[in-house]
Amino acid sequence: MTAAQAHDQPMSTALIRSEARLLVPALMFIALVVAAVASLGTPLITSVATTFHVSLDSAQWTLTIALLSGAVATPVLGRLGAGPHRRATILATLAIVVVGSALTVLPLPFAWLLAGRAAQGVGLGLTALMMGVARDHLPEERSAATIALISVVSIIGAGVGYPLAALLAEFGGLRAAYGLGLLVTAIAFLTAWRSMPAAPEGRSAHVDVAGAVVLAAALLLVLFLAGERDLWSRHLAVAAGLAVVAVVLLCVWTASELRSTTPLVDVRAVRHPAVAGANIAMFVGGSGMYLLLTLITRYAQTPHSAGYGFGLTTFVAGLVLIPFSVLGFVAGKLTPRVREWIDGPLLLAGSAAIVGGGFVLFAAARSNLAELLVAMGVLGFGVGSFSAAMPGVILAVTPKSETSSAMSFNYVVRSVGYSLGSAIGGLVLAAGTDTGRLFPNDGAYTTAALVGVAAMAITTMTSLVLARRRSPETNPIAAPAG
Repeated sequence: MTAAQAHDQPMSTALIRSEARLLVPALMFIALVVAAVASLGTPLITSVATTFHVSLDSAQWTLTIALLSGAVATPVLGRLGAGPHRRATILATLAIVVVGSALTVLPLPFAWLLAGRAAQGVGLGLTALMMGVARDHLPEERSAATIALISVVSIIGAGVGYPLAALLAEFGGLRAAYGLGLLVTAIAFLTAWRSMPAAPEGRSAHVDVAGAVVLAAALLLVLFLAGERDLWSRHLAVAAGLAVVAVVLLCVWTASELRSTTPLVDVRAVRHPAVAGANIAMFVGGSGMYLLLTLITRYAQTPHSAGYGFGLTTFVAGLVLIPFSVLGFVAGKLTPRVREWIDGPLLLAGSAAIVGGGFVLFAAARSNLAELLVAMGVLGFGVGSFSAAMPGVILAVTPKSETSSAMSFNYVVRSVGYSLGSAIGGLVLAAGTDTGRLFPNDGAYTTAALVGVAAMAITTMTSLVLARRRSPETNPIAAPAG
């Protein structure tokens, strides 16, 4: 080795380490931004209805359409992210999100606002790609911790975006709140342009267009049925018929994916006990987690005239999410260290039990705001540890090249679970609302909390079964052909 070579080697190593230090915050920031921007619809529904002179049900679509587009885009982006054009996919997706953010700010009709929110929702598919980048370009021990935190910030993003958007809406109007989304998404695009590396050589990925269309149609129906609670109460036959169509489409999609040499999602890998168990836990657990989040925020905003509640404004109710976000992040930082002594499935079980404890606290004690804050903190810690442990369970049996695709499917399952949790909460509270009354009885919240306890018990048991049957972590699934 020449003197010049000896001199260049440490510089090269230092450069790699410097780039890794810049890459980690970039991945975290992008995951946080897309999650926070997609959640902007939640605190602004009333403002949208007032500004655009539409019903609250119509305004609700500013949130629903973002979840729909995210669920549809996620598996497609996951497959593209597994190929050689991952950097271009990330930049193109963020460009779509920026354009969508601009549409929400411009003084255009309501239909354009929905189009902008749909474009913003597409960004939800980037979370799995951020995990793929981390696994490919960071040392193994650091990539595991980074992937865990990416998973966590994708959850707590709502807790960050909610109070900020509510504050801006209160003092600057609806456009100011959506302007926050435009600003941070533009910064995220520039961050990705500066920091996202190219995918490793030798990767290939073909998008199964037909499979993507069938899956998109099925997910649209599933999430639509989960969000449209009135359809079930007023047009049960129509709702049941659409549910049957959704099931048939999912069966057709599964059969086609099994036959395809270039599947959108490697269904054979999804059938692996570790992956299947983790996805079941995510579906049921996600339903319960989102149920408690919506119960607490709705309870906090219920006026005193209902006989309970605290009558908080949208902004102050958003501050109730701070314990959720803070303790969720703390749990996300701790989980990779705990993972060294406790297997991932056992961590999932423990996290689900913690969330179940949050439900018990909410059911038993909610007479003052401090008790709600404690329940929200317990929820945040449980969700944070659950989210941080989940990627390790799946990626332990997944090859590096399939990271984005495997995690994108998990995030689709999570989206459907969240929508189901929201729908269950709405149905239980609607059933507990007396004729002629605007707000449900206080006991309806207790009933909904008990439903959540049952969901988290199922999640805990599923995770414990997974812990007993889990295959060795050193035996990853073979990557699919193509």
